[in-house]
Amino acid sequence: METIDLSPRYSTKDIPGKCIKCLAEQELNNCLRVLLTDEEDNKETQQRFEMLVSFLKSPESKKLRDESERFLAEGKQVTLKIHLEDDKSDYELEVD
Repeated sequence: METIDLSPRYSTKDIPGKCIKCLAEQELNNCLRVLLTDEEDNKETQQRFEMLVSFLKSPESKKLRDESERFLAEGKQVTLKIHLEDDKSDYELEVD
């Protein structure tokens, strides 16, 4: 399974930004649309959907969202990587 990368950013007058939670919800909705309209059994999209639900329900999501907001306020670029490890979702915050 591939890694899900979510890169939050602040809003500017030209570009609307989104937090990690908003990006995860947007990606979740995209997966749901595919699952509802696709006639084939799409295991990869289903797994992606489950990883996003797991992240949004996890107690770590608020902590990671707060950390990313702090780094964004410092002018740094942030990427949240969500991946499966031993059939469990794992979250990693990368800061550049």
